[in-house]
Amino acid sequence: MAQRNATNSSNADLIELARSLTAANGSLKIEPTYRRVRGQFDTHWLFDTTSAYHVWEHPYYPQYYVPLAAIEGYWIVREEAVDHDAWYEEDQPIYGHPKDPYKRIDILPSSRRITIKVGGVVVAESTLNMFLFETMLRTRYYMPKTASKPCFILLATYDVGSAAVIEADMVQIKWQYTTASSTMSLCPYKGTAEYYNLNVNGTEIKNALWWYRYPTHESAPIAGMACFYNEKVDVFVDGVKEEK
Repeated sequence: MAQRNATNSSNADLIELARSLTAANGSLKIEPTYRRVRGQFDTHWLFDTTSAYHVWEHPYYPQYYVPLAAIEGYWIVREEAVDHDAWYEEDQPIYGHPKDPYKRIDILPSSRRITIKVGGVVVAESTLNMFLFETMLRTRYYMPKTASKPCFILLATYDVGSAAVIEADMVQIKWQYTTASSTMSLCPYKGTAEYYNLNVNGTEIKNALWWYRYPTHESAPIAGMACFYNEKVDVFVDGVKEEK
């Protein structure tokens, strides 16, 4: 009974701390999570708890607030992935930050023509794409990374009257405009991203495209595919220019 009271007090303190830290930013969510949350630093487990809370300090994604009772005493600690060598939800490693339970991603194949331009110069074009839809974010267009020359993939041939009709998918990324970047980033939904810079007619755009060498299981369809930052280049979908 004493342990239960201490835990209840710890959770109440946790909620109060979360409310005080988020008060300046308006009414953001605070919710318990029943997942087992663990953090490891060096070779030591810092905490292991099923009493963590999701706390949205901003609208984009939550952080974990963890009772320090999981370690010692009955104080409270706020946990971020960057503070540890590794941390886990159940037995699944977390990349960057916790996932938002109210967001999801969908990855769908699409034959719509995606054209990427910089200053009017075409740097990539593809009809063999994966469209990644993520809640509250703009669509990202992934295209095969391996094509450095125009590549036409034959789909079908058939006759219409006396004319032969050929259907084909097309993909090309002009890698001569790119240089490798040292930048890497983490995404809990997709994994570790590696980046390239673009340099077109003297115009350099840092970290203009990225790819996932080994994406997470849920994002496996984009393995080995490249994606351009919509916000940094001109993107045309079936000839219609997107707004940046």
